[in-house]
Amino acid sequence: MKVKYVARDKFGIKKSGVIEASTIEEAESILKNQGLIDIQINVKTVKEKSGKEAGSGGITLFKKKVKDEDLALFTRQLGAMIGAGVGIVQALEILAEQLPNPTMKEALLKVRNDVSTGTSLAKAMAKHPKVFPTFLVNLIASAEESGKLDETLKRATIYYEKLASIKGKIKSAAWYPTAVLVIATLIVLGLLTFVVPTFAEIYSSMGGELPFLTQVLINISNNLKANILFIIGFIVFLVILNRLIYRTYQGKKFYHSLFLKIPLIGEILHKGALAKFARTFATLTSAGVPILRAIEIASATVGNILIEESLQKTRAEIEKGRPFNQSLDKKYFPPMFIAMASVGENSGRLDEMLDTIASFYEEEVDRKVDALISTLEPLMMVVIGGIVGFILIALYLPIFKMGELITK
Repeated sequence: MKVKYVARDKFGIKKSGVIEASTIEEAESILKNQGLIDIQINVKTVKEKSGKEAGSGGITLFKKKVKDEDLALFTRQLGAMIGAGVGIVQALEILAEQLPNPTMKEALLKVRNDVSTGTSLAKAMAKHPKVFPTFLVNLIASAEESGKLDETLKRATIYYEKLASIKGKIKSAAWYPTAVLVIATLIVLGLLTFVVPTFAEIYSSMGGELPFLTQVLINISNNLKANILFIIGFIVFLVILNRLIYRTYQGKKFYHSLFLKIPLIGEILHKGALAKFARTFATLTSAGVPILRAIEIASATVGNILIEESLQKTRAEIEKGRPFNQSLDKKYFPPMFIAMASVGENSGRLDEMLDTIASFYEEEVDRKVDALISTLEPLMMVVIGGIVGFILIALYLPIFKMGELITK
């Protein structure tokens, strides 16, 4: 059965929650083992709440995804409360009420219940891999062993804030030109579908031979209108096909290789991957996570399967006794990265050096994204302006010959 309790910890702070126990005596024993005193137990069995607290009373078709920003907020507030002397169970209960993300709220209530029965925080969080990533679970497990949970949570907050920033920059580099092209395409399609046919009808009623550019534009418009369903179907087919290919190992490997070769964007993606790896690896090792486990976790955060596979080979080389800096693949890790890693490894300050590397590459990504946008803006304006200019010139050319068309 589940029973409610109210008690105080060794600091005299009031605690309350729900634990699983077969008898009242067992419940008291569990709470005393957690160091609680002045225990008061409600003998009534707690009924499972529907929806929000029970987590299983209702069916959620579309759960909100937990983002890096949500995790940063969670680690910041949990670290602050633990540092202030608030117990973990109470802190989790408070966070479950305050955090805006409903998916995280639901998971935190379950974690709170598990922790209140004696389960460690890391093990309780590990039951919800879609909410709490492996990185955070391992970080907290290490912190629980060292007794520096509040300090580790502060470090995790900085990590997630940096990670959210670097991901935002990479997304803006990829989505800015895409968004501009989509909008420009829609404008051109709108002109060809609705504006050009109107002018075509006017010119057709007047008779006469149209200028070459105008006739080409009208032909494009007519073909577009006649084959619009086929074109839409073909685009949808290509999108679905690409998604299916991307889900395969070879397909993902092909695309990730292609992404790295795209001018400017490829450099941004590469440096972003290096920054994410260095930041993740430094955070894990500084928290006491073993180097092999840290590489395994950090490699999964880079976002590129080629770099991830090279790091798996690095891990295998380290297992054989080779130094970290000498195990890095020079194809993906530039000389500066390897040299700084070597200095950090030889001085016993690898985590600090990798933090420095991460900061350097994050700044590099910032600069490259700004350079990309400043390069693309005028270029895309010229291209879009040229297309729209062609359409307008082609439409208004016959007006200059209007008198001739009317007389014929």
